Amino acid sequence: MREEDRLDAVRDVFDRWATSGRAEGMERGHAPTARQAFDRLGVRAGQHFLDVGCGNGYAVRWAASIDPTTRAVGIDLSAAMIARARAETPAPNARFIHAPFPLPLLRARTFDAILSMEAFYYLPDPGWGAISAARLLAPGGLFACVVDFYEENPASHDWPEQVGVPMYRLPAAGWRALLAATGLEVVEQTRLHAPDAPPGDAGSLLTLARRPEE
Repeated sequence: MREEDRLDAVRDVFDRWATSGRAEGMERGHAPTARQAFDRLGVRAGQHFLDVGCGNGYAVRWAASIDPTTRAVGIDLSAAMIARARAETPAPNARFIHAPFPLPLLRARTFDAILSMEAFYYLPDPGWGAISAARLLAPGGLFACVVDFYEENPASHDWPEQVGVPMYRLPAAGWRALLAATGLEVVEQTRLHAPDAPPGDAGSLLTLARRPEE
């Protein structure tokens, strides 16, 4: 599938989900594990935060609420998701961008913390996405990449057929290697579980990486 066709397919899915109420459902479903990843980023007053694949903007709102001096940015391919995020986020220190990621217009070394929750496996080239995330991080900045679609989670393997879009499935070691290849230092890889997760749940795979100080 051509990159343009892939992006169109993903955009159409998330536009439909945004207008059918699934944006809020995804927030409720993802928030328990997304919050665990977000907290590891340690976003502080005066810092810059980016959410890649921000959906309705719930993680951007978390960052914006830390302090008025914190700058929180969300980027999403879906115009409908961005519209919901803007409508639900009155904070003046929050900004939403309707665009595919990577976005070359974003300045290098700008962000102290980047989160991507359930987005990277939709990218036409996750390796290029990882390189772009590394480019955007300030020295010492952290990138938290969270995916539920991965090799060690067999319950997720039929998602491309269910959703109707192609996805990149990698093992945990593959996600670690993807980030390490950019020059980032992987500081943690673990599985995150919601408090009400059923027994045997594989969990959300978190790969947390830091851009080295210079």
